[in-house]
Amino acid sequence: MKQRTWPCRSEASRFTSLSFLKPQDKDKRTRFSPINRATTKSSTSTSTSSRSSSSSSNEFGDFSMLPFDILMKIAAPFSLPNLQAASSVCKSWRDALKPLRESMLFLRWGKKFKHGRGGVRANLDKALDSFLKGAALGSTLAMVDAGLVYWETGDKDKAVSLYRRAAELGDAVGQCNLGISYLQVEPTNPKEAIKWLRQSAENGYVRAQYQLALCLHQGRVVQPNMVEASKWYLKAAEGGYVRAMYNISRCYLVGEGLHQNRKLGSKWMKRAADHGHSKAQFEHGLTLFSEGAMLKAVLYLELAERGGETAAGHVKEVIHQQLSATSRHHAIQQANNWRALPATR
Repeated sequence: MKQRTWPCRSEASRFTSLSFLKPQDKDKRTRFSPINRATTKSSTSTSTSSRSSSSSSNEFGDFSMLPFDILMKIAAPFSLPNLQAASSVCKSWRDALKPLRESMLFLRWGKKFKHGRGGVRANLDKALDSFLKGAALGSTLAMVDAGLVYWETGDKDKAVSLYRRAAELGDAVGQCNLGISYLQVEPTNPKEAIKWLRQSAENGYVRAQYQLALCLHQGRVVQPNMVEASKWYLKAAEGGYVRAMYNISRCYLVGEGLHQNRKLGSKWMKRAADHGHSKAQFEHGLTLFSEGAMLKAVLYLELAERGGETAAGHVKEVIHQQLSATSRHHAIQQANNWRALPATR
C-alpha cells in the first residue's frame, strides 16, 4: 500500500513525504511509630494502635471519599481491564464505576456491528446506537467511536461534538480527532486544531505527535518550525508510528531540524522499511545497491514495487542482469515470505 503524507509537500521541499498520598511531616509519622507504642502499657497500646490506624487513614486520604463525579471523569477514558482494576480498590469505587463497566458491553457490541465480527452481520445503525449508549454511560472510548461513525456518514457537527466531550475528559484519541477535525471542517479553526493536537501529543498519543509534527513541518496552520517538528517526529517514531520513522530518517539524512547524522538516518530508514513503508523500502534498497549488497537490495526493491513504488522495478531489473537465475529466484522467495514488523500505524 502506498503511503501518503498529509498534507502534500510543496515542490520546494527536499522531503517527498515525509496522590493521593500527601507527604506528611516527620512529627506526625513518628507519633505512631512502633518505638513510641512500645513504651506504653499493653491496654493503652491496643487503643493507640486502633486510633493510629484511623488517624493514619484520615491523614493519607480515604480512597472511598473521592467524589463520584471526579472519579468518573478520571476513569472515563479507561479500558475494561483498567476499569476492573480500579473497581477492585474499594466497594465505593466498584459501585461508582458500574456505569462505565456496563458501557464496555455496549462498546464491544458496537464494534461487532460496525465491523461484522463475532458472528454478527455488519450494521452501522446498530453500531452507532450501541456506541451512543456507551457514551451516555460516560465512556470516552464509546464517544470517539460514535464520533467516527458520524464523521464517516457526513454528520461532522455531531462528530465534533462527541470528540470534544471525549477530549475535555482527557481522552487522547478524542483530542487528536478533534484537532484533525478542526483542520478539515469549514471553516477551519487552526488555533483549536493545534491546541488539541498538542495536548494529545503531550499525552503520548503517537498519531497526534505525527500530525503535530506535520503541521510544524509544513507550516500549514502555524509558523514552520523544523526543530520542534523533528522532536515530535522522533517521539512518534519511537512510539512505533511508521510514517514518522520515515520522516525522522529524512530529517537526519539531510540535517533538517537537527544535526545531520547519516548513521541514524539509515537506521530509521531501515526500521521504516522493515515495518512496511514502501518508500522507505525503495530508498533503503537503493542504499544497499550502492553498497554492493545486491541480494538484499533486490528484496527491498521487490517489496517497494509491490507496495506501489514503480521506479523500484526499474532499478530491480538492472540488478537482475547481474544476478544468476538461482539468486533472483531466492530473492523473490524471500519477498514472498517476508512479513512487516508490527507497528502503531
